[in-house]
Parts: sequence; structure tokens; C-alpha cells
Amino acid sequence: MTTVTEQDVNRRRFWIEEIRRLSGDFVIGSDRVEREIAEEIERDGISPLLSHLRLCGAIPESYDHDSSEEKLYSKYTDVVISAAYASMGFTSLVLRERADSADVECVCDDYSFVADAKAFRMSRTAKNQKDFKVLAMDNWKHGKPFAMIVCPVYQLPSRISQIYQQAASRSVCVYTYTHLAVLVRYAETAGQRRAIELLLDIFRTVEAMNPSKSANLYWQALNRKMLDAADGTADLWRQEKIASVESIRIGRDEALGFLAGERERIMKLSRSDAIREVIRWRRIDNKVRVVESVADRGLLEIE
Repeated sequence: MTTVTEQDVNRRRFWIEEIRRLSGDFVIGSDRVEREIAEEIERDGISPLLSHLRLCGAIPESYDHDSSEEKLYSKYTDVVISAAYASMGFTSLVLRERADSADVECVCDDYSFVADAKAFRMSRTAKNQKDFKVLAMDNWKHGKPFAMIVCPVYQLPSRISQIYQQAASRSVCVYTYTHLAVLVRYAETAGQRRAIELLLDIFRTVEAMNPSKSANLYWQALNRKMLDAADGTADLWRQEKIASVESIRIGRDEALGFLAGERERIMKLSRSDAIREVIRWRRIDNKVRVVESVADRGLLEIE
């Protein structure tokens, strides 16, 4: 359970295809994803949950941009973090409404918070503060004291970014799937009560920070709080760091394999097929339909 196994990779492949299969109906697909992941964890314990946490941060390159598969994948990552919080002892709910609301809500006897999961394609280059929605999460607390945004560690700014300044000033914890995996395992070894208390310490650490754009100051404070906890978090931390490195390699291999296959497929296309491929990729037909539908809406008529 300390490294990413071939079983984890196979589970990842299964879920990529399962999400593709269920993506025809978002509501039904979301319910199925939530139910099937719950069944996995009930049957096999936290092992599949850790597998999901380690690998879910990368949107498959095989999914088209803004496709039904990509939208359902986003819901899948929310289901994963909700299951992680539940395993720690929280009552956790994946919310159905999307507008002006966080995606996950968590409560326990002592405190409550909202959360959101982020995933990005390995090939994505331009990321800015709007991708992480720190200010939006502050607005979506709706009376709760804390909020958390869970991100893949390799997609977060490593030097200077406004997201860290915003996080400290708004009590929004920017977190990683790796940190969350440590907490899940900590709940398993030290007990849910200790894990809930440690997460509260994490929230309070962010709340007490002097706002700064420095990634180093932000992560040193959070990492130190994690490592200072008793009952063996240091060992869990080292193990999950190894798993994180392996997960990045697996995600990179997956993405490069798909992109290489796409390059070869395109190179084999006839001229006419290549033209059709470019038209599809640029979504020209969709844009034509939108342009053709433009009208004044009758707003200038006088009755």
C-alpha cells in the first residue's frame, strides 16, 4: 500500500472507460459513479480510495475538451474527495447543484467546511489563479468557517502566485490529493478523531497565515503541521511522496502514449479525412450553427 501498483493502473484504465460509458446522461452517470466507488471502498477498504486519490488529478487526454466525458470526470473527482472525507469520519455529501455552490459539503461535531476537487490535463500549460477559484470558494462557504480546494500537486504554482495570498486572506485551504491521502491513512492508523483534529489544525494554520504570494511559505507551514502530528504521520508522508512521484510517471506515460497514438493516426489520414479532422477540432460546424441562430430576439419590435 506504499506504492502505486499494477492493480491501481488497471483500476485507472477501468474508470476512464467506465466514465466514458456512463457519460451519455450526466445525472444518471453521476449517481452510478458515486455508487460504484462506494461499493469499491465497502468491499476492499481504503486501498481503492488511495488508488483514486493518487491518480485522479489528471484528466485523460483521450477525452475531448468540454465533452460529456470531461464533465463527468470532474464529478468523479468530487466523489473521490467526498469519499476521502467520509473515510476520515465526516458526514460528506456531493452536492447536485452547480451554480454558486461548492461541490462537496462536510460536517462533523466540531466544525464544517465545503470542498472542491480540481483536475487538469497533463498537457495543459497556461494555468492562472482563476483555474483554482479561491475567491469563489470563499463566497461559496455559505456560513461555514472553512473551504478546501484539492489539486494535483504537480499543477500547483511552485514559486509565487496570488492563490496563496488569497487562500490565507480568505481562509480557503489549497490542498493536494497527496496530503488528503496521508489524512485518509492517518485516520486508518490513528483513528478518525485524530484525523478530524489534524484537519482542523490545517484549516487554522491557513487562517493564521500572513497573506503572501510565496508558495514556499504556504507549503512549509502546511507540511510542517502535517509532520508535527503524532502517531506516525512522518512515515505516511514519506510513503505518499513516493506514491506521488510514481503517479506522475504513470500519468505522464498515459498521456504520452495517447498523444503518440493520435499523432500516428493523423499522419495516416488521407487529405480529405485530415480536412474533416481539422474542421471537427475547430468546431466550425457548431460555430456556424450558432452564428446562423443569431437574431435580434424581437427586442426592437413595437406593439
